[in-house]
Amino acid sequence: MKKLINDPGDVVTQSVAGLVSAHGDVLTASTDPLFVSRAGGAVSGKVGLVSGGGSGHEPLHAGFVGVGMLDAAVPGAVFTSPSPEPILAAMQAADGGAGVMQIVKNYTGDVLNFEVAAELGEAEGMTVRSVLVADDVAVEDSTWTAGRRGVAGTLVVEKIAGAAAERGDDLDAVVAVAERTARAVRTMGIALHAPTVPAAGRPSFDLEDDEVELGIGIHGEPGRSRVKAASADETATLLLDAVLADLGDVSGREVLLLVNGMGATPALELYVLYGAARRLLEERGASVVRSLVGSYVTSLDMAGASISVMPLDEELITLWDAPAHTVALRQGM
Repeated sequence: MKKLINDPGDVVTQSVAGLVSAHGDVLTASTDPLFVSRAGGAVSGKVGLVSGGGSGHEPLHAGFVGVGMLDAAVPGAVFTSPSPEPILAAMQAADGGAGVMQIVKNYTGDVLNFEVAAELGEAEGMTVRSVLVADDVAVEDSTWTAGRRGVAGTLVVEKIAGAAAERGDDLDAVVAVAERTARAVRTMGIALHAPTVPAAGRPSFDLEDDEVELGIGIHGEPGRSRVKAASADETATLLLDAVLADLGDVSGREVLLLVNGMGATPALELYVLYGAARRLLEERGASVVRSLVGSYVTSLDMAGASISVMPLDEELITLWDAPAHTVALRQGM
């Protein structure tokens, strides 16, 4: 295994240190307990947004801390939920007096630990609400979850909820738009080869040269089925068929199309996949009015991609277009 690391046991701490060193105008970090927060501290009178989870999905979540998105993010060990202590500390750092909202991907460890942290925060007098993201249409339950997994749609929730909080919406309003977004977005992914966790030293699963895993999660979990590798057009059809079977008829609707790389897929290929997905959506009567292409919610060095689709309305478009200044997503500033 060849990795640009020093010690597998210290890779997350060293990565966070490098991130903050490179982007000190946007981020600051606490090392004990470990979390990343918005430079300048909590914004008085603004709802604080906190998310987090196992590392290995970068730039999610720390890369989306900053103006217009998250106020703090908590990285756990690779593919492992952070414990309640750093989550509580991150909420305290994000609390500007208007309440704190947690954005939680639907994985058992994340759900339990963020819930405990919320209870601890409430015991201290903090107002805490939580929104669960479960956008993966591939499976109803998996090794890691009860119910659907939270995957690339998490980015969409963080962007839209972050914009609502930044414009001054109160806690109930931020929760409402975050829940509406989480309910609306759908995602399906595919792996061309598995990720390698540094501590394990080998791929999470094995694929033959002509095989792909359809419907994978972001921790290298198995998907719906193992199928023969196909062209970008055929792959887009497989992914979109699953998304739209769950989402329903998109004819006449304006939609957001997100094509997300899993970590080792070049932009060259992601844009080919995007072009195929957009053509298919337009053939089915949808109008793709907003797009995002890139590696935003990854699985270490997994080769593959996911496609997310979300119907939009005027408010969601306004919030998606709102300014953001984070390490991984900058617009309008």
